[in-house]
Amino acid sequence: MKTNYSTKEGRMKLKDQTALVTGASRGIGEAIARALAAEGAHIAITGRSKAELETLQEELGGMGIRCESIVADLTEKGAVEKVWIQATKAFGPIDILVNNAGMGSSAKPMPVVDYDDAFWETLVYVNLTVPYLFSKKALPSMIARKYGRIIMTASVNSKIGLLHGAAYAASKHGLLGLVRTLAIETAKEGITVNAICPGPVRTRMNNLRVEYEAKRLGKSVAEFETDLTPIGRRLEPKEVAPLVVYLAGREASVITGQAFNIDGGFLMI
Repeated sequence: MKTNYSTKEGRMKLKDQTALVTGASRGIGEAIARALAAEGAHIAITGRSKAELETLQEELGGMGIRCESIVADLTEKGAVEKVWIQATKAFGPIDILVNNAGMGSSAKPMPVVDYDDAFWETLVYVNLTVPYLFSKKALPSMIARKYGRIIMTASVNSKIGLLHGAAYAASKHGLLGLVRTLAIETAKEGITVNAICPGPVRTRMNNLRVEYEAKRLGKSVAEFETDLTPIGRRLEPKEVAPLVVYLAGREASVITGQAFNIDGGFLMI
């Protein structure tokens, strides 16, 4: 479901700032891109689906901001360099980096003793190494300008284990270590580095997990979803995006090195 954002000149928090959102062709990344655009940010969006990116680019362009779509498969070595060159060619220095792209483990759930090593390496590369590489690209200009915002999409599984999902949980735990280290290193440079930790969000990736867990527990998907969180449902991507907008803003200048749960109370139970 799309949210009807509208940009209003006098109230835009991110007017004329530049942002790069990875994994923006659908789901949480798509919602984040819309929300940042609604606050006046010019945005480079990247993902694997050319058609979905172009549709989003057209929509965001209609909101009065500049949008650059970059088709890239971040499992491929060299993709980060390609994206960075194209994004900075379009906009110059990036003010807001949203490392959102990620892989889930639910397409190949398996215990550690049976784990596919190649799958582990690919998933850890996308979920941990790629955010590291993008952050490394972004930081020099942020430090030079004494301003920047880096936001990582982690997970509630950054804080707990995940049955038959070792690569996902390990990579997301590692992402929090990266967040906190970068935050310490840049705290006096006008840069903040934070993570959001979504719980069950209605995305294609999470659909696979819900279906797997419902089958494993002998429940219907609807029954499993109702029992999953205290609020009795999964979150929608558009409910995650406002937190990112806040962390991307100037008013969040003293918030750094944090990992914010946005999970419908999932971690309380």
